[in-house]
Amino acid sequence: MVKEREHMEESAEITLTDEGHVEPQVPVLEARNLYHIYGSNQEDGNVVALRGLSVSISEGEVVAVVGPSGSGKSTLLKAFGGLMKPSAGSVFLNGRNMTRITGQELVSLRQETVSFIFQEGNLLPDLNALDNVAQPLRHAGVRAREARRRAMEMLESLGIGDRARSLPPTLSGGEAQRVAIGRALITDPKIILADEPTGALDPISGRRIIDLFRQLNEERGVAFLIVTHSKEISTFANRALELRDGRFIAQHGNDVDDGDLASTRELLIDDTGTMSLPPDVLATLGGPGRFEINDLARDGISMERVLSERITIEGNVEMILAPACPACAYVYGESTEEECPSCGSSRPMVESS
Repeated sequence: MVKEREHMEESAEITLTDEGHVEPQVPVLEARNLYHIYGSNQEDGNVVALRGLSVSISEGEVVAVVGPSGSGKSTLLKAFGGLMKPSAGSVFLNGRNMTRITGQELVSLRQETVSFIFQEGNLLPDLNALDNVAQPLRHAGVRAREARRRAMEMLESLGIGDRARSLPPTLSGGEAQRVAIGRALITDPKIILADEPTGALDPISGRRIIDLFRQLNEERGVAFLIVTHSKEISTFANRALELRDGRFIAQHGNDVDDGDLASTRELLIDDTGTMSLPPDVLATLGGPGRFEINDLARDGISMERVLSERITIEGNVEMILAPACPACAYVYGESTEEECPSCGSSRPMVESS
């Protein structure tokens, strides 16, 4: 029992049942104050990909992650799925602290809990659809005949049993993604991490994959964390989290449009009391500075910029994207990018001259 406690650190919320009994609700995935830093030999220094990121996903919940390129989405998926160890912080899978275990114990936890679906499918090109789906079972020690039997049942349930002997290069985009989904589901995971799962598909195939996700969520209770730019996937999700510069800065409902994130935005304050404002919100406030609290209540706060820092502007002022990066002086030219391609800094709004 003592040894088990050393390897397990529960992450749970306490709720009351209808009978009044206390039951722990363990999130299927939880990250606490996650940081990850990529070392660099260049003069620009290290790259901070994740900055104190925290999130909790319940069993059967569908969460979309939206945000610009370079905001930390790929690093996030690798850390959540145990493909890399974060520089600091903890990741819990089904209540177990994944950052404190290694070797076969970590492999077993991942096999029992989480699966991946990638944009391109990442199927093994020299194995047919059946053997691709059977691979996770073979890695888990299941005998070849039993693994193929279960893989065949999975392909048939996904409507592509007739393509079991086909090699990946001969499959259509939608068929290949269904094989990838079958491979992800074959170990009966509690959560699937998906990276742009419809990004390489035509609209019709993409909608079919979303319908399949919805069916799996409703019938099997599989939770999803989906990195996406697709409004249709965001509509399928229970909530969407906006990621910028390695932080979740806002939460949205299930009708978020990646091209207009401000329309459904709820700003987030993390466990350290930090709130990172999106560039458009900061521009509307007139930029960074000091603010005084006018009214403070349990669920609300009202602030105004201190009088000494206020600027009186005559007439209408147009705010535009900065022509150059304030961090490294990169010149954007006619580009509408919101992140600097040179140093990764967010592009601020400035007054039009």
